Amino acid sequence: MVQFPKLVGAAAFAIPLSLSFAAHARTVLLPPQRESAWADVSAGGMRGLTIGPIENARHSGKGYGTEAYTRALDEAVQMGATWVSLTPFGRVENLTGRGVDLTFEAPFEENRAAVLKGIELAHQRGLKVLLVPHLWVMSGEWRALIDPGSDEGWATWAESYAQFLLHWADVAEEGGAEMLSVGVELRSWVTTSRAELFLPIIHGVRSRYRGLLTYSANWDDVDQTAILQQLDVIGINAFYPLAENEGASLAELCEGGQRVTSKLERLAKTEKKPILLTEIGYKTVTNPAVKPWIWPEDMKQIVLSENDQAEATYALLHGMFEKPWFAGFFVWRVYADPADVSQEPEYGFSPRGKLAERVIRDAFTALWAADGNEDFYTPLGRHKSTSHGLFWGGVHFHRAPGGL
Repeated sequence: MVQFPKLVGAAAFAIPLSLSFAAHARTVLLPPQRESAWADVSAGGMRGLTIGPIENARHSGKGYGTEAYTRALDEAVQMGATWVSLTPFGRVENLTGRGVDLTFEAPFEENRAAVLKGIELAHQRGLKVLLVPHLWVMSGEWRALIDPGSDEGWATWAESYAQFLLHWADVAEEGGAEMLSVGVELRSWVTTSRAELFLPIIHGVRSRYRGLLTYSANWDDVDQTAILQQLDVIGINAFYPLAENEGASLAELCEGGQRVTSKLERLAKTEKKPILLTEIGYKTVTNPAVKPWIWPEDMKQIVLSENDQAEATYALLHGMFEKPWFAGFFVWRVYADPADVSQEPEYGFSPRGKLAERVIRDAFTALWAADGNEDFYTPLGRHKSTSHGLFWGGVHFHRAPGGL
């Protein structure tokens, strides 16, 4: 396992704590970041599955913490997952950034209790938890483009976002979640000079939450993200395109995946931090690796293809497992009721019951460099399972010689 140099804490920056954290901070501050923070907690590569919430009142009894949710957890364990990601939301009316409403479909206290129960049930099954508070922009626009427009507006927005995040940091601390994402795709903030406003927020979170911190950067702006040195793990929502044109072969997709791996390796070496793919996923359509970020509901002229989804998933991941800086990945996504098909069309990102699930299972049951083992015999690593490999698209991934 690679050891990374000591991380720089937010307090090392000469930036005034203008936000009102003092009233909330614990009397005893937490110990400084450790060189081995990720290694100490993860105990190997993070094999993750994102479980989306079902909070709408029309879906009573299907959200986090319910009996239906326990089936999603059990399926995650059966797939070989060691982590799950839970994604509660706050509501933002539009891109003017006037504030975050903690109530999202259900009152905050109800969602809070449901997430705490969700963490508890995951822990009962031996799963670690990444908590990822998201922003839902009610106007339908992308959260990455939020812009309050003035110094005063940004200060107000930062204060509101801080309170939103601190509420969920308290939930993560109370429930014992092992990792917390301090934000998701906040490009207009953390890739600009406004990033200074985010540093006191991270400091405030660390004063009351003892787990690991990451941030879920978008795949195309992580290199410009100014808060990476304040994190324990660099997180990326990794909807990378692997080909420019439709009809790319598996070999061509793998070349695209290798370009991604090389780029991430440079980032890991520059920042001296492990990298976690906080979201990965390709839709169940033909050529999903050309523009993977397009939301399923925005697509037209859809042609289903489990094979193309599986190939894209394999091509992105296949070169990463031998890299000691690769902390792991979270599949985007299944839902709190795994059988509820109302949450996403059949051509969406979920791999459940599809060929892509077989790729993910194979990846989960492989040994990675992050596990401390340097022997690799197959494209996905040295198998711990007794599987005879995957068959799809005419490709056969053989098990390791002699097996385990």
